[in-house]
Amino acid sequence: MKGLVSLAIAYVLSQFYRSFLAVLTPQLSADIGADKADLSLASGIWFISFALMQFVVGVGLDRFGPRRTTAIIFGLGATSGALVFATAQTPTAIVVAMCLFGIGCSPVLMASLFIFARRFADSRFAIMTSSLVAFGTMGNVIGASPLAAAVDSYGWRQVMTALAVASFLVALAIYSLVRDPEAASVRNNGLAGYLTLLKSRALWAIMIMTLLCYAPVAGIRGLWAGPYLTDLYQANGPLIGTVTLYMAIAMIAGSLIYGPLDKLFKTRKWIIFTGNLIVLAVLLALAWNPLRGVDSATLLFIALGLCGSSYGVLMAHGRSFLPPHLVGRGVTLLNFCSIFGAGIMQFFTGQVMSWQTDPSSPASYQLLFATYALFLGAALAVYFFALDTNLRDKNQSAAQVTKPDTSR
Repeated sequence: MKGLVSLAIAYVLSQFYRSFLAVLTPQLSADIGADKADLSLASGIWFISFALMQFVVGVGLDRFGPRRTTAIIFGLGATSGALVFATAQTPTAIVVAMCLFGIGCSPVLMASLFIFARRFADSRFAIMTSSLVAFGTMGNVIGASPLAAAVDSYGWRQVMTALAVASFLVALAIYSLVRDPEAASVRNNGLAGYLTLLKSRALWAIMIMTLLCYAPVAGIRGLWAGPYLTDLYQANGPLIGTVTLYMAIAMIAGSLIYGPLDKLFKTRKWIIFTGNLIVLAVLLALAWNPLRGVDSATLLFIALGLCGSSYGVLMAHGRSFLPPHLVGRGVTLLNFCSIFGAGIMQFFTGQVMSWQTDPSSPASYQLLFATYALFLGAALAVYFFALDTNLRDKNQSAAQVTKPDTSR
């Protein structure tokens, strides 16, 4: 239990490191000349480095277990990333720091999901994952108005130095407290396991949905909320922190609400589909009229965070199609899709904004929200044809789930 607590704290830091740039937009612009393109690149590189590391993490979890894999990668990556960020003098240094953060954070959630999948029944996977994600999303809360207040009081360099120390101590706790679950009896070593998973037709629609459904929430909360509020409403750091705080709290609530719904309604597919259909409606509303006023925009951001937090149920949907000996690689493959999609969309939306004659205009933000809506709509169209998982047997164990009962 103590080991899971240490992993949960590391996941709070992981959520913080992926989302805090929005709040630091004014300081980084004034102190080191970072513009929207720089911040978009830095935010995107976090997701890309995180995503590419999933293949290393998956093999590490199956071969070496979560304790060593997570403690070493998180300790080295997150600590060094915070130190590079704290001493940055140019936008390039921020990009390097975010790359190191992405590498360091890459095993944290997957280690927890690996333990859940090996030790607990499949029917509990969604609620346990959603609860962990809800707790970890406290990192989004800390990276909102509390971060803005700390930066105003102590300076952003001092705050990042303190976070380097905290990251190192959490890595030590993981190494000391986490206990590896027993290894699966069947071995499929190395990257060959990923090829086996890619032959599963049932996973493809889930992977495409995973690729694109997290991108709007991650992109808007982690990056675009700050420039949007600054450009259209002349918001300062505290106001940006307050709005992103509300969105972060909504993401926590959303994860907790999503968690038990699959057991309540005996479906995963339609819970995910319905929630993300609402996200699509919110994006279209923002694209139709981005100048709604701060209060209306905040309410839409809250709805986006609340309904866009389907990650736990989506991972459970994919988990139900994984054989026990490929759980580590399976969950990291799905997580790769989630993070890689968010990273690619960060790069793409950054380019979309840079192509505009006036990237600070309402029309530019209309195009930004419409771009997210287009890709999410395409993902929903594919996911509509995904196989569902029936959840009638609440006592079914994870070890028994090799050929789940499926239906449309």
